[in-house]
Amino acid sequence: MESKNNKYHIRFSLAEDKNSNKELPEPLEFDFESHDDIFRIISFLQESTHFEDKQQAVEFAIGLKLFSGVMIKNRDSELFKDFQPAFRSFMKKLKGK
Repeated sequence: MESKNNKYHIRFSLAEDKNSNKELPEPLEFDFESHDDIFRIISFLQESTHFEDKQQAVEFAIGLKLFSGVMIKNRDSELFKDFQPAFRSFMKKLKGK
């Protein structure tokens, strides 16, 4: 059976330590799935007027998709209960609806 989601891979590493520690932490790597085409979302946000800096559009899109994915998977958690209505409103505004 074919997956209905796109699969993504993230590698997160500390490129430069502000404290000049000699030992950098090991990079984190993980896979996640999303029904969205995140590269399309990044392009949309880079072309929008929401961000002057195109790199910030990339950071925002990836952070938002990771956050929203975890929130949806944990929709019954008390942690997100009060935040969900505001998040829905935010997403409608972001999508221009």
